Amino acid sequence: MTIKVGDQLPSVTFRVATEDGPVPKSTDELFKNKKVVLFAVPGAFTPTCHKNHLPSFIARAEEILAKGVSTIAVTAVNDPFVMAAWEKASNANGKIVFLSDGNAEFAKAVGLIFDASGAGLGVRSKRYSMLVDDGEVLILNVEDVPSKADKTNADVLLTQF
Repeated sequence: MTIKVGDQLPSVTFRVATEDGPVPKSTDELFKNKKVVLFAVPGAFTPTCHKNHLPSFIARAEEILAKGVSTIAVTAVNDPFVMAAWEKASNANGKIVFLSDGNAEFAKAVGLIFDASGAGLGVRSKRYSMLVDDGEVLILNVEDVPSKADKTNADVLLTQF
């Protein structure tokens, strides 16, 4: 079942790269008592994700945070080392928290996966953006086509809250 507005996020553990190696971060740690913008991409470094989707959130981070958001996070079905390399390569400068969902546990739990095995990419997360307050989904935008970021970019999300 796909998550919807009004639902609570499922309890899942992401991984975040640190200098000491990957560190687990639970959904409670990331979302409890916080207002968070979370967006997902099918894969780090993939064309739309790297050139359009992520840059929209980096460029608009200050405006998003000014609306009372405490954290902006991106998740992808990639390992924490790839996510760390993507953070560095994108010059996110600590504006975005990069959450590894390496086994697609979160993507599956929220019902937002697609099978990209035909392209040799395995199970991936659908592209989406959401506003979450204390674990509750307030806004949810999901792209119909994985290669598009028209409904889920920062510009669109900013008009919704």
